[in-house]
Amino acid sequence: MTVSALALAGCSSGAPSSPGASSGPASSSEGSPSGSGSATSGVHVSGAPAPLAALVSTLYAGGDLTHTSSPTAAKALTTRKAATGSVDATAKVGSWMGTPVAVVTAGDDVTLAVGPTWKVVGGWWPSLGVPTPSLGGGPRWVLAIGSDARKGQPLERTRADVLQVIGVDGKGGGGVMGMARDLWVPLSTGGKGKINSAMVFGGPRAQVSTVRSVTGLPLEGYVVLGFSGFKKIVDAEGGVPIVIPKTVVASHAKNLVIKAGAQTLSGAEALAYARERKTLPDGDFGRSRHQGEVILAAAIKAKLAGPIAIPSALTSFSKVGKSNLSAEQILTFTAGLHQLSPLKVGRGVAQGAFGWAGQQSIVVLGNQARSLFAEFRDGNLS
Repeated sequence: MTVSALALAGCSSGAPSSPGASSGPASSSEGSPSGSGSATSGVHVSGAPAPLAALVSTLYAGGDLTHTSSPTAAKALTTRKAATGSVDATAKVGSWMGTPVAVVTAGDDVTLAVGPTWKVVGGWWPSLGVPTPSLGGGPRWVLAIGSDARKGQPLERTRADVLQVIGVDGKGGGGVMGMARDLWVPLSTGGKGKINSAMVFGGPRAQVSTVRSVTGLPLEGYVVLGFSGFKKIVDAEGGVPIVIPKTVVASHAKNLVIKAGAQTLSGAEALAYARERKTLPDGDFGRSRHQGEVILAAAIKAKLAGPIAIPSALTSFSKVGKSNLSAEQILTFTAGLHQLSPLKVGRGVAQGAFGWAGQQSIVVLGNQARSLFAEFRDGNLS
């Protein structure tokens, strides 16, 4: 549910007040930005603070970005052509865990930037003759964790109610892989236990290390969100449109009925659908499958809103969630989701046989799960 909330928040159309945001109606990059090469008076950026507007001007003027771009972005932009004619761009500024972030659009171009000393960290620029997007390469994977924390409990020291690995291959494909929470595995904190208990003993980093070891996938990091934060984000953005394959009665939510068919789920309904397992014929496996469905549905809605909505999403998530991903990592990864082709995104659930460890009912990893891990090593499950 974590990444689905982050994706859904990306549908927000407003620009939040945040560090580095423009205080005026618009900013123009006319003039020469200090240390960034020559600017052109033909580039106009609305909604950007002056330093960001100057950076965008330098980008389109063909100026030097050696010290104002990440290594990967700089490499991609090496052969760019200077813009001809005027350029009208729009910036949206937000923040990720206190760090300013921005997305600037100009026609089909998208520029991703991180502050407070603004630098270009990625994007795509067809108007400048740049052939491929610069989004941190691929394949890449991030672990989405839904915390079981109740009111008054620490978000990062309770069991992981949701474990979903989100992957992109850097070529327009990707996948969502659920991990059944009862999988009995070696824990990064020592000994064996249910996979979702790693966060109790060692926090999200231990949870990432455990999933990384079990799957063999080099996860970059995590995003973690609790129940209340998930509901707040979903409701604030008007719900998540989804097609429910089969009616579900959420036994844990006072038998809330989620009917089959196309509908828009509220925060409470989306949470109930993502958490129900007792009434499902395949129990926890079905629940993990539902979580993947919610994530993909929210990602589709966010994709339709466009990359310009990403800063609002990151700002909204930062108020209620936690992550160890840097602003550059999350900005390029989230923007990469907008480059995915729906026909090249698959999903799966790591399953296994049921067993016992003492008096605990567990799931034992088998060939199905190992095959799924191997399939996902290219970042694509389609």
